[in-house]
Amino acid sequence: MRVLICGGGVIGASIACFLSRRGVGATVIERTGLACAASGKSGGFLALDWCDGTPLAPLARHSFALHAQLAQEVDDDWGYRPLTTYGGSMGLGQRSNAHGIDWLSDGVTVDQRLGSTETTAQVHPGRFAAAMMRAAQARGAELRLGRVTGVVRRGARVAGVEVDGKAIEGDAVVIAMGPWSMLAAAWLPLPAVFGLKGHSLLFETGSEVSAEALFLEYREATGPVQSPELFPRPDGTTYVCGLSSQSPLPIDPAEVTPDPGAIERLQRMCSELSPALASAAILARQACYRPLTRDGLPLIGRVPGVEGGYVATGHSVWGILNAPATGEAMAELIIDGAARSVDLRRFDPCRFPALDPARLRGGLPACRQ
Repeated sequence: MRVLICGGGVIGASIACFLSRRGVGATVIERTGLACAASGKSGGFLALDWCDGTPLAPLARHSFALHAQLAQEVDDDWGYRPLTTYGGSMGLGQRSNAHGIDWLSDGVTVDQRLGSTETTAQVHPGRFAAAMMRAAQARGAELRLGRVTGVVRRGARVAGVEVDGKAIEGDAVVIAMGPWSMLAAAWLPLPAVFGLKGHSLLFETGSEVSAEALFLEYREATGPVQSPELFPRPDGTTYVCGLSSQSPLPIDPAEVTPDPGAIERLQRMCSELSPALASAAILARQACYRPLTRDGLPLIGRVPGVEGGYVATGHSVWGILNAPATGEAMAELIIDGAARSVDLRRFDPCRFPALDPARLRGGLPACRQ
């Protein structure tokens, strides 16, 4: 059996990893580069219970445990570590660093502990995706660079994909292209997936910044309140994200660039939040698009009416967290006919109508929240 996975992000790499563990051949087809979009430019934050009370809770809890398990089982380093997570604010009237985080400015209030080393953790997202792909390749999986231009069908079932206009045969096809999964609606009856843009900076902070994740509310001088997230990493860097926008999604992931002025705003914010960030070298100024569906839940399951067709996308901000459990469940669904580790019914693509391919003729539709 050969499974063709369209998309070389963390979801596609995780599916390939779990398929290969079951002895099934997988080929990951990626247009630009492994983890080149949100999978390589996100924070890599993991939480056990932040999805509790939502349909995502079983998926998130199982995937949180899988992250810890994979860190023990796979001989690779992707910066996995448990850490304490705090919440606070700046410019909203309070001043109290109750938790004594010394790398923040005096004006930052830190008054909530949101997670402990038992309930929150982190990975370097790009390195995690690469490690999952290497683990899959060690068991025979392949990574192929090229642009998927169509799905080959024989009657009601898939028979492969077209890559740069040339057919590659396969027994099953998985669409895992993040927000670019919208393009696959021209080939398969799939619902809409949108992209929400976020901006981030990566600082070289060395040992000046301790291992605490921070979720803050920050009032800009012009009045708007932003929600920056700060994630120091074991490699001596600190990742900060914020400033979402509904900018149009380009057809080519390589063409994603920050909105005009967004990086400068984020940099000013960081300089006020922390002297350590104000003086640190900036290693990356970047943007990425998180894949969203209309109800905020991912699409994980069979493509309606197409035998051998599958989709796994739309994970929004929880793509890194939920990648291992998604990979495991998709492998079970493809090989065994049903997922055992996680109930996928709430994520069934059938809950939405298929997107009319005519809507793609003028480009990708914008995200609307």
